[in-house]
Amino acid sequence: MAKKIGRNEASSSRSRGESVVLDHGRRRSSCGYCKSKAPTSITHGLSAYSLTVDDYQDLLDRGWRRSGSFLYKPEMEKTCCPSYTIRLKAEDFVPSKEQARVYKRMQRYLDGQFDAKKSDHVKDKLNSSNVLGSLVRNKSSNEMGEKSVVQESSAKNSKDQSKLEECIHYLSNKIDSSVKACITRGEFPPSVQLPKATVKKVTPQAKKKLTEISGDLLYTSSISFQIAAIFRRSQSEENDLSPAEVSRNGQFFELTPKGIAEKLACLLDQQGELSGLSIKACNGHLNFYLSTTETASGEAPVTVNSSGEAPVTGANAKRGGILNNHAVPPHKRRRLEIHLKRSSFDPVEYALYRKYQMRVHNDKPNEVLENSYRRFLVDTPLIYVPSSGDSTVPPCGYGSFHQQYVIDGKLVAVGVVDILPRCLSSKYLFWDPDLAFLSLGKYSALQEIDWVKENQVHCPSLQYYYLGYYIHSCSKMRYKASYNPSELLCPLRFQWVPFDIARPLLDKKPYVVLSDFPTLQNGVSTPSQITEIAFEQHCNESSQNKQHEAFSDSDEEMEPDFEGSDTGFDENSSPEENSHVASADELTVGDVGNIKIDLNETHVKFKDLQQSVRPSQKQLIDSLEQQLQKYARAVGSELADRMVYTL
Repeated sequence: MAKKIGRNEASSSRSRGESVVLDHGRRRSSCGYCKSKAPTSITHGLSAYSLTVDDYQDLLDRGWRRSGSFLYKPEMEKTCCPSYTIRLKAEDFVPSKEQARVYKRMQRYLDGQFDAKKSDHVKDKLNSSNVLGSLVRNKSSNEMGEKSVVQESSAKNSKDQSKLEECIHYLSNKIDSSVKACITRGEFPPSVQLPKATVKKVTPQAKKKLTEISGDLLYTSSISFQIAAIFRRSQSEENDLSPAEVSRNGQFFELTPKGIAEKLACLLDQQGELSGLSIKACNGHLNFYLSTTETASGEAPVTVNSSGEAPVTGANAKRGGILNNHAVPPHKRRRLEIHLKRSSFDPVEYALYRKYQMRVHNDKPNEVLENSYRRFLVDTPLIYVPSSGDSTVPPCGYGSFHQQYVIDGKLVAVGVVDILPRCLSSKYLFWDPDLAFLSLGKYSALQEIDWVKENQVHCPSLQYYYLGYYIHSCSKMRYKASYNPSELLCPLRFQWVPFDIARPLLDKKPYVVLSDFPTLQNGVSTPSQITEIAFEQHCNESSQNKQHEAFSDSDEEMEPDFEGSDTGFDENSSPEENSHVASADELTVGDVGNIKIDLNETHVKFKDLQQSVRPSQKQLIDSLEQQLQKYARAVGSELADRMVYTL
C-alpha cells in the first residue's frame, strides 16, 4: 500500500519559497461560455507574483484556476455559468469505448494503416450527393458510396491478411532454419524427425490472459513443446539418459520446452534479420515483440504498445518509439515521441499555436500575438521544485510544463500542464488542425492520465488528474465527465462529490451545494440553504460596497475546453459594482490579524500594522481590514495566513 504523504511532511523536505498575491476583488464581464453580451459572468481574481505548488494545490481544491499569472474563481451562486472543478483519480480510470477507439486510431495512424485523406474523400463524396442530388439520386449515390466503402474495406482487409500470412510464413521459416542449425551443430539428435514450426498472431483477448508479458507481443510459437515431446520419446527408446537432458559432443542441453525455447531464441537473436522484431523465450514459448531502439542521447525510448500507450519517465524524458508492424511497408510507419519540458517560450510551439487559433477558433492574425501567447501559456507564478530523490517529488519536479507530441520530428500538439503535489492539472492544449481526425485533445488527456499512474510510483501523493472546470449548462464542457469515475468540487464546503450523484442535481438547476446531496435528493431545504437565503436578504438591504480595482491583466476570450481557455473572460470587463452576496461559508472567516502584508519587500502581520499606525491613519486601516476579510473569504483563512498579501 502506498504511503500517504501529508502536506506538512512533504513541505518540510524541500524549500518552496513563498506565495505573493495581489487581490483584484470581484468583477463582472461578458461570458465566454454562454456567449452572453451582458456582464453576467462574476468572478474573483488575484495576480500572483509567486506561488508555491502547495498553495496552488490548495487553491485548486477551493475552486480556483490560473491563466498565466492570473488566478480566478467564479462566484458560483451569482455567475451565469457555474463552473465546478472536476478531477479524476487516475488509478480508478476506466476508458470508454470511444476513448479506446482514440488509442486504436492513433495506433493505426502510426502504423501507416489509417488513410485520413481517403476517408475524408469518401465522406465528402457522400455529403455532396446528399446536398446536390434529388431524393432518389441521393439514395442511389449513398448506396453506391456505401458499397464502395465496403469494397475498399474488404480489399484492404484482404491485403492485410495476405501480408500477415507472409510475415507468419517468414518467421516460421526462420525458426525451422534455427532448428536445422542446431541439428547440424550436433545440439539436437540428427536421427529424429522434427515437425515444421507454426507461428500464430497474438489476439488482444489472448494478451489480457498473459499477465507476464507486455502489450508489445505480436506473434508466438509453441514449437519447443513439440520438439521436447519428440526428444523424450526418442530418449526412452534409445538410451537411459535422464529425460531432462541429452549429451552431444560432450555438451549437455535441457530437453524441456523452456530449455529448447531459450536455445532457439538465442540462435534467432544471433542471426538477426527480424526487421524490427525482438525474440524472447517465455515459459517454453518463442515470443516476437516490437523492438526498441536507442535515442541520440543514449536513452532507450519506450515503444508505444498496441493500445497506443507510452509511459512517461519524467521531465525532459522521451517517450515513444518506432511502431514496427510487419504488415506495413517500413516507409509508411511513423514515430511518436512525447517530451515533457519546463514552461518556456518556444518559437515552434508559438507557430503551431497561431495555426491552431486561426484554423480552429477563426482568430485573425493580428489577434494571435506573441505577448498574448506568452501571458496566457508561458508565464507562470509557480515556483519550480526539483526532484528531491525521495518519494515526495516526481523525477520531473513540480511546476509548470509543456508536454510536446512529436510525430516523425514534427511538433503536432502541446499540452500545457501544472504538476502539483497531489495532481497533474491540465490547463490547455493546442494541436495541428491538419491532424484533427486523430482527436488529439482526447488522446493527450489519456496520456496525461497514464502519466499520473506511472509517476505515482515515484511520488505516492500524486494521484489525481484535474480537468479544469465542468459546466453543466454548457454542452461543450460536458465531455469532461466522460473520463470516469470523476468527481465535482462542492462550491460551499469544498468536498468532492461523485459525478454520478451530482448529475441529477445539476439537471434541475445550474448552481447546487453538492455536498447537500442526501437532502437535496429528497427535495428538502438544508440548514445551509436557509442560512444563505437569510444572509442574502440581509445583504440586499445593506449599503453598497466601494468599487474594487479593475483587473489589470485579463485574458482574451477563447473557446473553453482542453482546446481553449478556462477563463471565458473578455477584455471589456468591469469591476463588480453591487454588494457581494456572501455564501454561508463566507460567514466563517476568522481573524485577519495574521495575514502578512508586503510593505516595500518587508512582511508585516496586519495585527502588528494596526498597533503601529497613527490615529489619522485609522480610516485607511479599517478599509484595508475590510479588503482582507473579503480576500480571506475568497481563498480561505488558512491560505490567507500562509500567502503574502501585497498592496
